[in-house]
Amino acid sequence: CPAPSDLRPANGTRLCALLYKDNSPYYDQCCAGDVLEVEPGSDVPYMPRGWSGTVSSLVVGTRCELVVWSRRAKKGKSRKFSA
Repeated sequence: CPAPSDLRPANGTRLCALLYKDNSPYYDQCCAGDVLEVEPGSDVPYMPRGWSGTVSSLVVGTRCELVVWSRRAKKGKSRKFSA
C-alpha cells in the first residue's frame, strides 16, 4: 500500500484517500484492483455504482480524515479513519 504522504495521482494534485476493491490475506497484496480516489473536501453521501460494500483496503492521506457510515445517505453508525 502507498504511504499516506504519497497520495498523489499522475497530475500531481493531492488526494485524501484511496479505496481498493481487491482483498488478500497478505498485507503487501491488499491495495490492489480497482481504486476509488477521494479528493480533499469531498462530500459523497452515496457510494458510486459498484462500490457499495466492496471496499477491502484504504489509505488515508496526511492531514485528512475519512468518515464512513454503515448505511447510505450518511445514516447509521459512523467511523473515522486518518493517516
